[in-house]
Amino acid sequence: MRLVFLGSPPFATPVLERLVKSHHRPLAIVTKQDLPRGRGRRVQPSVIAEIARREAIELLQPEKATDPAFLDRLRALEPDVLLVVAYGKILREELLAIPREVSLNVHPSLLPRWRGATPVQAALAAGDRTTGVTIQKVVLELDAGDVLVALEAEVRDGETAGELQARMAELSCDAVIQALDLVASGEAVYTPQDPDAVTFCKKLDKESGVLDWTRDAVELERHVHAMNPWPGARTTLPGSGELTALRARVDEGSGAAGTVLSAAKRFVVACGEGALELTEVKPAGKRAMSGDEFLRGARLEAGAVLGA
Repeated sequence: MRLVFLGSPPFATPVLERLVKSHHRPLAIVTKQDLPRGRGRRVQPSVIAEIARREAIELLQPEKATDPAFLDRLRALEPDVLLVVAYGKILREELLAIPREVSLNVHPSLLPRWRGATPVQAALAAGDRTTGVTIQKVVLELDAGDVLVALEAEVRDGETAGELQARMAELSCDAVIQALDLVASGEAVYTPQDPDAVTFCKKLDKESGVLDWTRDAVELERHVHAMNPWPGARTTLPGSGELTALRARVDEGSGAAGTVLSAAKRFVVACGEGALELTEVKPAGKRAMSGDEFLRGARLEAGAVLGA
């Protein structure tokens, strides 16, 4: 089966690594253009581009997915399947019509729950106990295509978005191989999504991470983990400075929202209902550290107010 892979790191990286070692080795790899990175702002190839070069697989890096030369090259490759894994560009009808069999997309949720750009973060913020990976047909409507394969996974207590996303990327490897095997054997069956079960998640920006201490402690615990690693669950310190909460857990206590209830070994803050212990934090411009370590150098006392 003739497969073309479209994806971007980090989510797509383990999937591509699995594919190049499988019987579904891509005949071409499509990824975004190389960008300046690091302090020197030197142009560096992405991991996906490096894999393509290492494996001597044709690499395509169009500026836009609508580039006529790019579309012509895809047609010339005569793919049976286009596999899209976090490619990050809008795909138009002209491109989706190219494969002889189907265009498939990997989505890290159990569709139709959490259509959109941030399904992992949305699942954590909502307190979902189960999530997973869906392989679906690519259609013009956002994440609305029929489902070919869906694999479930439990959400672990205290798991961050970065950790859950990494697990979903690994789970995607199995889902992709299953889906491609079904297409290759002619046994693929596509199931329409239940329109009554659709939920959407929104894009995140830097302001999405700000901690609102008037919220319930349970909600804020989920928020802290959902915003890790980006954009970070942030609050301001008394006087000046910003603090990012990396991990937290619900604790006992009450007080005015944002008030520090304990600043001796345990970093506990009052919420709109209940309290939250900040177990791992990152002060602006410094490394991540435990809440206890932060308190030893912060000169923060009980009664101080965060986010004022």
